[in-house]
Amino acid sequence: MEETINIGLIGFGTIGSGVVATLGKNMHLIEDKVQKKVKLKKIVDLDITTDRGVDVDPEVLTTNVDDILEDDEINIVIELIGGYQPALNFILKAMENGKHVVTANKALLAKHWQEIMDCAIKNHVRICFEASVGGGIPLLAPLNNGLAANNIETVYGIINGTANYILTKMDDAGLDFDVVLKEAQLMGYAEQDPTFDIEGHDTAQKLIILSMLGFGIYVSQENFHVEGITRIKPDDIKFARKELNSVVKLLAIAQVDEDGKLEIRVHPTLVPQTHLLASVNDVFNAVYIVGDIGGPVLMYGQGAGMMPTASAVVADCIDIMQDMDSSVAYGPSESRVKKIKDMSNVESKYYLRITALDKPGVLHSLSGILSDLDISIESVSQRKVDQTDAVPIFMVTHHALEKNVQKAIKLIDKLDFVKEKTMIIRLL
Repeated sequence: MEETINIGLIGFGTIGSGVVATLGKNMHLIEDKVQKKVKLKKIVDLDITTDRGVDVDPEVLTTNVDDILEDDEINIVIELIGGYQPALNFILKAMENGKHVVTANKALLAKHWQEIMDCAIKNHVRICFEASVGGGIPLLAPLNNGLAANNIETVYGIINGTANYILTKMDDAGLDFDVVLKEAQLMGYAEQDPTFDIEGHDTAQKLIILSMLGFGIYVSQENFHVEGITRIKPDDIKFARKELNSVVKLLAIAQVDEDGKLEIRVHPTLVPQTHLLASVNDVFNAVYIVGDIGGPVLMYGQGAGMMPTASAVVADCIDIMQDMDSSVAYGPSESRVKKIKDMSNVESKYYLRITALDKPGVLHSLSGILSDLDISIESVSQRKVDQTDAVPIFMVTHHALEKNVQKAIKLIDKLDFVKEKTMIIRLL
C-alpha cells in the first residue's frame, strides 16, 4: 500500500459530514478494497468553525477552494455544495487540472450534462455521480454496467422521498395534502420551500440522468411533461385504493417503443397494488427497470439522508480508485431513440374527478363531451361527501389520447355546473 490517494472535499454540510464520518469509520475497509492508502487531505467550506459532530484535524479545514483545485497531490475532488454556480466552475476546474470528480449534484448534471462529460473526456478523468439520483441505492452503476447487455425498454421511478412520504401519509390517515406537508416540514422530510419536491422538478432532474444512462439521450426538462402532487385529495387516494386496487405515486416514466419513440414524463400515477412499486412507502425510493434480456429489476432503498447518500459518494470514490484510467462512458454510445414522443400523443387510461352540482343531466353532458372526443368511459360513480350542492364524480376511461383528454377537460371545466378544476390522474 505505498501509493496514497488524496481526496479533497468541497462542501462540509450534512452530506459532507456523512462522508467524513464514513471515511473515519470504515477507512480500513476502503483501503483493503482498493489496496492503496487513502487520505482526506482537505475540506473546504465557507464555515469551518461550526461543530459537525465528526473529528477533523483543523489543518485539513480551509475556506479557500484553490487549496483543493490547485493541489497537484489531490487525486479526487468531491463536490457537495449543490446548485449551479460555483459548483460547475469548481467541477470543470478540477477536471481541467487532472482530478477525478465525485458529485451528488443532480441539478447541475441535468442542466450541464454535455459540458461536464466533454470536459471529463478531454482531460482523461472520471466523473461519478451515484448519489445524484437514488441517494444510498446502488442504482446508476448497475444500470450502466450490470444491465449493459440489455436494451433498456422501461424505467419507472419513485425518486423523491418528500412526495412519497406525503402521499403515503395521506393514504394511511386520510389527511389533506396541506396538513401532511406541514407535518413533513416539522419532521425534516420537506424543505420550508418544498416546491422543488412537490411540483416534480427534483424527480424530473433525476429522470434526465436515468434517461441518459438507460437510453443514451439527453432530454431537457423543458421538453417533457412535469406535474406535481399538490392537487391530490384524500378522495382520489381513497377511490384509487377501494375501487381500482391502486395507489397514487409520483412516478418518473421513461420508455421506448419498437419504433424508437421515447415517452418521458413525470406526474402522479395510479399504480396497481400488485405492482412492486406500490409497496414503496414513506421516504423510500425505488426504480423499476425492464431490459430486453434480463427482464424486470427493482432497486429499492433510502433515497436521501446523510449516511445513505454518503455511502454512495464514498462508493464512487472507491470505484475511481480501483480504475483511475478507464474512460467516461455512460449509457449506450448510439441511442435507439429516434424521436421524443409528444405528451399529447401519449395513450393511457385516465381517472377523472369532476366536481359538479348535483342535478339532472350532468352525467349526460359529461359523457357527451367525452364521447365526441373518442373517450370511452369504463366506470363512473358519484357520491355526496359533505353538505354542499357540489359532488365529486369519479370516472375511469378506457385508453385514450392525452390530447383528447385535455381537450375534454377544457370543455368540461367551462360548464356552469362544474365548480372546481377537474383532476386527472393517469393509470400505469
